[in-house]
Amino acid sequence: MKEKIHPKAYKANISCACGNQVEAFSTKGEKLHVEICSACHPFFTGKQRFVDTAGRIDRFRKKYAKFDK
Repeated sequence: MKEKIHPKAYKANISCACGNQVEAFSTKGEKLHVEICSACHPFFTGKQRFVDTAGRIDRFRKKYAKFDK
């Protein structure tokens, strides 16, 4: 491997909005904050939960309401 071309890897503490914390290696920094992780994401948990950011679901329903008839 070539020297001095790889980014620096940090031992990062990644914290989620749900409260879950994980230690992993990252090139982004030592402390990271994410909104959704594997502990709260519906794909991994099997529970359906809508993550509505700025009314996206409402805008989608309003936009396609005319096709519902």
